[in-house]
Amino acid sequence: MKDSNGEKYLIDGFCFNTVFCGEFRWYVYRVRLLRQENAYALLWLSPRTKGCIMVYLFFSLILVLLPMTAQAYQTSVADYASVQDAIDAHPGEVLFVPAGKYEIDEALRLTEDNSGLVGYGVVIQRNKNAAILEISGARGVRIRDLTLTRAEDGRDCNASGIAIRDCRDTLIANIRLIDNRSQRPAIEVRTSVDCRITGVEIRNYKRIAIDDRTAAGESLHGYAFNCIDGTGIMVRHSQNISLLNNRIVEEHLLPTKEIQERHRLGSLTDGRYPTNLGVLGKMAVVNEAVSNWHQGSAIVVTSPETTRDVIIHGNYIENSAQGIDLHCDYVRCADNTVIRGMMGIKMTHGTKHVVVANNLLTQIDLWGILYNPGEASHDGLPATDDAPARSENVDGGSVIANNIIADYGYGHEYWNWGGASDDQAGAYAIAFFEGQLPENPPVSHVLVTGNLVYHAHDLTGDEPPRYRYALYLGPWDSNKQDSPNLPQNIKIHGNMFHPGTRGISNVDIPE
Repeated sequence: MKDSNGEKYLIDGFCFNTVFCGEFRWYVYRVRLLRQENAYALLWLSPRTKGCIMVYLFFSLILVLLPMTAQAYQTSVADYASVQDAIDAHPGEVLFVPAGKYEIDEALRLTEDNSGLVGYGVVIQRNKNAAILEISGARGVRIRDLTLTRAEDGRDCNASGIAIRDCRDTLIANIRLIDNRSQRPAIEVRTSVDCRITGVEIRNYKRIAIDDRTAAGESLHGYAFNCIDGTGIMVRHSQNISLLNNRIVEEHLLPTKEIQERHRLGSLTDGRYPTNLGVLGKMAVVNEAVSNWHQGSAIVVTSPETTRDVIIHGNYIENSAQGIDLHCDYVRCADNTVIRGMMGIKMTHGTKHVVVANNLLTQIDLWGILYNPGEASHDGLPATDDAPARSENVDGGSVIANNIIADYGYGHEYWNWGGASDDQAGAYAIAFFEGQLPENPPVSHVLVTGNLVYHAHDLTGDEPPRYRYALYLGPWDSNKQDSPNLPQNIKIHGNMFHPGTRGISNVDIPE
């Protein structure tokens, strides 16, 4: 089009939609002169076009002011002596936490339905023995956008960052949980239903600790040892849980040989009770030390006989011990990324009906994917005069599909596993093992399809793969000839497995 002086200009139209007292729709026009300044273009616009621009500017201003007005009418914790005082004064309300630092000495406690905290403030816990936030017995709690951390001298602590218990319909979204370095999970969900944890950043959650397995309930173990320990998110005794698009990264404490030697990691030490090695303890302890001194998981979902219906999707995990550890049923674990860890994804202790699909597992140093019956796996039992019937807790009925395992053995701790022996003992990209105990029923009825185990020649040059087999099915000790509970009915089809130093697999699989 041309103006009255013959200058060319363009009018671009597009539709802008919003919701404001119902659906609202209008057209906005943008004017651009080809050879003149944009400001002069308005002199030659028709009244209709000018009107459209004024409507656009008017409603743009409303859209800017509405959030500010809503925020102005939302109760702010800054108007109270403490955050907890604000919570107590407004039960059942979602409170605004404006930017700033809020130091606390006890856990913030939310116990009323439909309560919550939102905003961009930083909550700093000074008490190393207290959680930062506790949510209990409430429905519909919302926590958004906050940063939760600890005082610099209390980062190695003895409590969770967020503890959720006996709750329903809880949402934790877009928060940052930094430097909660504890044996307790950074976020723990227990005996809760319909909870979502999404868009959360957990950074630096591990500490040097003692893993004490000497108590009466640990009779199969019976020892204590120095370790690195810490877990990002733990779910127990819960149902209908979604863990979506979280970032769980450890940067502070890595499982290097230097750190192991400095802290004598793996060495046996005194526990609460005297050392008395049980069946599994005798298998683990060699020369007064154990090799599994890197403990904890980025994500662990446990309590296999009660926890079910879980979605674990789109999470990014870096420098974990176990990336994703599953002891539960009816799970979809998909589209996650695990970079550098002892294990990528583990299923055990009675884990059935799981879909493990489209995950990227790189620089894993022991097992990319592990599936085996654990000590908690058992068959069902009929009722007796002395005990009620017991439902089975078995492993299997699952699908492992379209996962990529690459750059195996190039994390921080290969030196402690396959790299510790010339024959790469135990180094398998994907492993199905016998039960931990003879009475454990075998893992069975699993479909393994479309997976890729890739040996990166561009990374390693002429160096051979760091895994024995891409796929292993058998006893924990590869020299063992037989076992009462070896894996059964494992169907393997359509995978691409680069061979390890001993071949593709220890069993015959279809081409």
